[in-house]
Amino acid sequence: MATMTPSPHIIDTLMARIKERQRAGNPQSSWTARLLAQGSDACCRKLNEEVLELILAVKNKTPDAVIDESADVLYHLLVLWAHSHTDADAVWRALQERMAQSGIEEKESRS
Repeated sequence: MATMTPSPHIIDTLMARIKERQRAGNPQSSWTARLLAQGSDACCRKLNEEVLELILAVKNKTPDAVIDESADVLYHLLVLWAHSHTDADAVWRALQERMAQSGIEEKESRS
């Protein structure tokens, strides 16, 4: 079995797969389709759960768990974006704009 080379583009590939499950997935056989069918509260609860697990992995200094939980957080964030029809490209543009200024300036500009 060929090993996939990790790439930042994996996020775009994963988002496309999530959107496909949203459009045509079977909640009986797809976790993504099932979660999306349960609505925003379920998607939010699951993301919240995964963030807490990531925090605990960091606090417990378990590097492998940090990696696994980080992947879970990213996946469930993308599911939430799909559910809320958030355009990933818009998020990327917002991040790019924020990179043009210091974090402190950016935070103060939102006040």
